[in-house]
This record gives sequence, structure tokens and C-alpha cells, in this order.
Amino acid sequence: MRVTSSLRWKIALTTTAVCCAVAAVLGILVHNVVARQIVGEVRKDADRDLDYALAQYQYGTSHGDVNVAVDPPELPGALRRLVAGGRTGSMVGERAGEPVMWAAGPADDKALAIWLPYESTRHRLRDIDTAILASAALAAGIVALAGLFLANRISRRLTTTAAVARRISAGDLDARVGFPVEHDGGDGKKAADGTAGSAAGGGRRRPRYRDEVRDVAVALDSMARSLQERIEAEKRFTADVAHELRTPLTGSLAAAALLPEGRPKEMINDRLKALHLLTEDLLEISRLESGVERADLARVELGEAVRRAVRATRLEASVRVVRDIVVLTDRRRLDRILANLLVNADKHGEPPVEVTVEGPVVVVRDHGPGYPPELIEQGPQRFRTGDPGRGRGHGLGLTIVVGQAAVLEIALSLANAPDGGAMTTLRLPVGRLADESMEVRQSFPE
Repeated sequence: MRVTSSLRWKIALTTTAVCCAVAAVLGILVHNVVARQIVGEVRKDADRDLDYALAQYQYGTSHGDVNVAVDPPELPGALRRLVAGGRTGSMVGERAGEPVMWAAGPADDKALAIWLPYESTRHRLRDIDTAILASAALAAGIVALAGLFLANRISRRLTTTAAVARRISAGDLDARVGFPVEHDGGDGKKAADGTAGSAAGGGRRRPRYRDEVRDVAVALDSMARSLQERIEAEKRFTADVAHELRTPLTGSLAAAALLPEGRPKEMINDRLKALHLLTEDLLEISRLESGVERADLARVELGEAVRRAVRATRLEASVRVVRDIVVLTDRRRLDRILANLLVNADKHGEPPVEVTVEGPVVVVRDHGPGYPPELIEQGPQRFRTGDPGRGRGHGLGLTIVVGQAAVLEIALSLANAPDGGAMTTLRLPVGRLADESMEVRQSFPE
């Protein structure tokens, strides 16, 4: 969200800055043109009055309509020097503390000057500048709001796309952005995302324009759809292969039992049993991924259940019950989870393997090299064991653990102990037991 907010404000501020720059340039140009025109009109009036005053001076007469004087002390020095050179000119100055437009020319080696009030002209120029600034500020505000609206619209769509991408990366392949795509109208052709267009006359024609954000969203949806189809095809293929292998493997195991005792029989049985376990694991994962598995819940004393599960594996592991508790869970599935964790610790870790029960929390840890970082960050995946240093395997044990934990609503976390070793924490739900007890009390009041 921080990134998209920054993008939104960057677009809005950039749009506003460009608008202000354009408004400033246009304002300066308009100011210069209008000021040149207004001042030119006043200067033209001053030159006309100066010509009239010079003509009257030559004839030795004067006219009361014109403010005229010979060598007035307030005449600007620059204009006085211009007249001393035999030329006429005009400029803005002051007389008696008031702004005036001076115009002067040579008359008998003297400077004959006239002046016109200039205060109203200054007020007029200020009013024009105020109007230009107000118009520029209004335009900048409107453009800033429009830019913020458009940037906010873009950022929201980018935020939605990023959120869907994160959901897909987390494993939710059903997530879609779902932005509307441009249809070709009522000709029945396909739209940009591959879906059929609307029937003739039945679809709303959208404007044809390039929308890069929509292109990214459509590409993300297409990628997710393709990825989901491939993964589903892989799951179906794995399940089909496991089903097809199950029957001949069962027959092979039965046939191997008829072989004469000896080393060859042991080797054949060992390989066939390993292949049979792999097939059963694949079938179990297929059932878990299909979402049809349902837990058979019952009240279980967690500490004793963990002890029995550890004894059933016949592996070297110590059990320490800090605080026992009764939970509502599926004992068979819980045994499966613990057995897989203990086998994983025995195969990939180092002794001692410790199992701790503290209330609804069960911790299984070993003292080996620990889980690889990729496994902790991404979670278990089929046919991938992570760090080769943790031994060989097909990567199905922890995948089954995750699937069974999801069925039992157990919160599972993988981590490495501070002093070394892989550590798996199981947090069993306890709210269901309280809810069941309340229902029993309501059904059978004392």
C-alpha cells in the first residue's frame, strides 16, 4: 500500500507541478502582452500631449489642459539626459509622491516635460495580474484534483492486482483480478482474456483504448488460470498413476511372499514396500488436496495420545508432558502427523529427538542441521526436500503433515531452534471442545 500511495501522490504532484509551470509561463506571456499594450496606450497619449506642448511653446502660448513645465525638478535623470542629447522620450516616474508618465523633449536647450497620472494604470495592471493568478490557481487546482482522481484510480487497480498476485503466490490459485476487458461488440468474437464475446446486439460496446493496468491484470489472471490448469493436471496425473500402481503393487507383494526365504526375497520385499508406501502417500495427498477429507472428531487426552503415537513409530524419541489437556481431534490423523514428523526428524535430523506437550501445543524437534530457509518460507512441497544436507526423500512426509493439519484445523509452524535443530510446532484448537461441552450441557441439563 505504501508503494501505490507514493505512486498516487507522485502522479498528482507531477501533474500539478506541470500545470503550475505551464500556467506560470502563460501568465508571464499574457502579463507582458497586456502590460505592453496598456502602457503603450498611456505612452502614446503622453507623446501626443508632448507634441502639442512643444508646438504651443514654439508659438509662445500654453494650454491649461496639459500638465507642462520647463526643467521640472522631479524629471527623472535618465529622461533629462535623453533630452540633453536632442531626443524626446517618455518613462514612468513620480511627481509629488504620485506615479506619473513623463514625456519630455528639447526646447531652447531646456527640457520641456509633460506628465500624465499613472495610478489608474497601475491599478489596472494589478487587477489583470490578480485575474491571471486566480485563473492559474483555479486551473492548477482543477488539474490537481483530476490528476489525483486518475492516480487514485490507477493505484487502486494496481493495489488490487498486487493483492491478487500475493494471494496466488501464497497458493490461492482461484484468486482473480477480474477487471472488465474490452469486448469486440456483438460479433461473438473472443475478448482479450480469451472468453467469448457478447452475443449480437446483447453486449455493451466498450471504448477501444490501450490500458496498461488492465493488460497487466488480464495477463496475471491468464497466468493464474494456466498455472491452476497445469497444477490440476499434475494432481490428476499423480492420482491416476498412484491408483494404477496400487493394484499391481499389491499383487507383487503377494507374489513376493511366495518366494523362498533368503536375501533376494528381503531385497524385493524391501523395495516393493517402499514403492507401496510412496503410492499410498501419493493417494493420501490427492485426497487431501481434493478437499473431501473430513475429520472424525473425538475427545482425546493429548499427552497420552502423543506417547502412544511415539511408541507406535518405534523410533528413539523422548516425550515430556508439561501440562496435559483434553482436546477434540481425530486421533488417527494426529497419529499420522506425529509419525511423519518423527520419521522426518529421524531421517534428516540428529538425536536426541524431543516431543514436548504443553497444553494444546505440541513441539517436535531434533538437533540436526535444521530446516532449510526455503522450506520455512515457502512451506513443504511435493518431491522437494529442500537442503540436500538433510538427507534423501521424496518430500511427501511434511506435505501430508500440512494437509492433515489443515483438516484438523491445527496451526502448524516450521522453524529452527536457536541452539540448532529443526522445530515443528502444532497448536491444536481448543475452542471446539468448549463449544461441544456447552451443547452437551444444554441438551442434558443437570
